[in-house]
Amino acid sequence: MSNKQRILIVDDDENIAELISLYLIKECFDTKIVYDGESALEAVKTYDPHLILLDAMLPGIDGYEVCGEVRKTSQVPIIMVSAKGEVFDKVLGLKMGADDYIVKPFDANELSARVSAVLRRATPQNPTFSDETGDYVSYDQLIVNITNYTVVYMGEQIDLPPKELELLYFLAESPNQVFTRDQLLDSVWGFDFAGDSRTVDVHIKRLREKFTNDSTNWSISTVWGVGYKFEVH
Repeated sequence: MSNKQRILIVDDDENIAELISLYLIKECFDTKIVYDGESALEAVKTYDPHLILLDAMLPGIDGYEVCGEVRKTSQVPIIMVSAKGEVFDKVLGLKMGADDYIVKPFDANELSARVSAVLRRATPQNPTFSDETGDYVSYDQLIVNITNYTVVYMGEQIDLPPKELELLYFLAESPNQVFTRDQLLDSVWGFDFAGDSRTVDVHIKRLREKFTNDSTNWSISTVWGVGYKFEVH
């Protein structure tokens, strides 16, 4: 298998899929194209992609369902690609586990930049780093390392999608400080992010589902009418 990073392209429009593939091959990625949800789920196992570009509207199993199924067993980065640009559709994609959402038609340079950015966040720069090397925060039963994108919770390393990890690190870096949803969007997603504040709510909910032990001395708290904070008790 090629040493290049592998991108699985899932789109039922053959022309668009081929065009995306050409863009990415030019950027020195290896690509594989499939045209439906069932083939996508099989290709995740056989092709072992580093990233999935996933169309929302697919015959049979749609892209949202594919995303949810993949997330049951894998944290491979997923970028949803869809002609549906409503906030509801973007939030649904994020709820199902997508790391980013691109609306068709898109610019080739933007697509390449987003692919590279998501891969950069998801791939440790130096896999030999320990959990306490580089930039990290440490609390009771929790270590979040932003340098090599690792999280250790209750003594075990757990996998978080890049944006969830970045949000957790940002909050934990400033314990007991309250951040509004807009501040979190600007700081974690960037000022040019096209979504709305519900994106933050979705990611906070997903983080809380993964950190459920009440014996720790910290929690991700809601400050009603304002936003969220990493509260140390």
